[in-house]
Amino acid sequence: MKQIVMAVDIGSFSISCAIAEVTDGIPKIIGVGFSKSQGIRKGAITNIEQAARSIKSAILDAKRMSGAETNRAIISISGVYVKSRNSSGVVTVPGGEIGYKEIHRVIQAALHNATIPAEYEAIHILPYQFMVDEQEFVDDPSGMSGSRLKALVHIVTAQKTALENLRRVVKAAGIEIENIVLSSYASSIAVLSDDERELGVACIDIGGDTCDVMIHSGNSMCYDGVLPVGSNHITKDIAHACNTSPNVAEDLKIDHGDIAIIYDHENSQTFEIPTIGGEKTQQIPSNLVAKVIYARLTETFGILYGMIDQNELKNQISAGIVFTGGLTCLRGLEDLINAFFKDYPTRIALPREVEGMPEELKNPMSSTVVGLILYGSGRFTNYEMDSEKRLKTKKSKLLMEEEDQFGYPQTESKEEEKLDLFKETLMEQPHQKSESLIKKAKSKLAKLF
Repeated sequence: MKQIVMAVDIGSFSISCAIAEVTDGIPKIIGVGFSKSQGIRKGAITNIEQAARSIKSAILDAKRMSGAETNRAIISISGVYVKSRNSSGVVTVPGGEIGYKEIHRVIQAALHNATIPAEYEAIHILPYQFMVDEQEFVDDPSGMSGSRLKALVHIVTAQKTALENLRRVVKAAGIEIENIVLSSYASSIAVLSDDERELGVACIDIGGDTCDVMIHSGNSMCYDGVLPVGSNHITKDIAHACNTSPNVAEDLKIDHGDIAIIYDHENSQTFEIPTIGGEKTQQIPSNLVAKVIYARLTETFGILYGMIDQNELKNQISAGIVFTGGLTCLRGLEDLINAFFKDYPTRIALPREVEGMPEELKNPMSSTVVGLILYGSGRFTNYEMDSEKRLKTKKSKLLMEEEDQFGYPQTESKEEEKLDLFKETLMEQPHQKSESLIKKAKSKLAKLF
């Protein structure tokens, strides 16, 4: 079975769009498009018309390359919009065997038990631990016997006004939203290995205006946070220190930013750059640029280290910290990361290889958009309630058989979701269900003989 998946990463620095053809869960990228972000600042939409124009430009380029005609896309949302919390839910298992409905109900119960402000809306409900009766740390309760199912979940909520603005921008760009995915969650899908997830790992995505932090422990993401500082702040620092324009400062950062030469005065080069206004030029030593970058990064890494080290989950990240995002391409950064985060194993990660991936996506800046494609291909947690209030599953054979037999829907209406919390007393009694199955079996046997 083939499907077309379109992903759009709305970043503060650039808009990235990728289109993939997915066959049996395996994606093949067939088109990409990029545009400079406009109307977006620090991850927030500041001008709907400009932002829509930037998004539309990237989408049209991707469509031209792919030849695909699709108007539905998976969209990223910045961590500046969201607040997260953990919750839990418990349900009884009337039939004695845990199936799709019980898992759906326990996730809804956890959402019902959470205290979510009226101005926020859940976009991810991620179970990171299941408990069946007295058995803890159950990876997948599907098909297990028990009388009581408990789930610990991580709930990501976003401001309703921010979601509405995002939907308006995307609609103005001419597409519909298939799903909204937290950018740090998408990046982690693209860069983390299965072993890292199993051991527990933190992922830090350093973008243009934000650093997104997430911790994966158990079966899912169970912490996410954001630091509103990114590579654009370094560009502004260079522009201020060198009395030049942001465009020139950006070129200095990319072409000559090497924090390893901060104390290397002998090999420091000198560059001639224009001052603000462009009427005069000046000589700038490369180690001055390095010192400006170093000052901002030491401050940023100090705060990021505190976010990890003071987190109650810090003892659960045995696999260490994985860094990604555009700034990780900066020369000399790896040594600084190792020095700051010496208490943890660290690595800088590229997005995982996907068939058909062009060179433009083979860099840390593209981790989010690649993660969105993988998300659309089924590379999410075992169970998840998404932004459209659908229960997504990595379907096991047992669940697939159960859905075929009983016709459980993958997507339920909002009215049905509200009833689910009270469905337990209305469910068919176990002995009635068994009698129905016995009658069907007898009927089939009678036909055979």
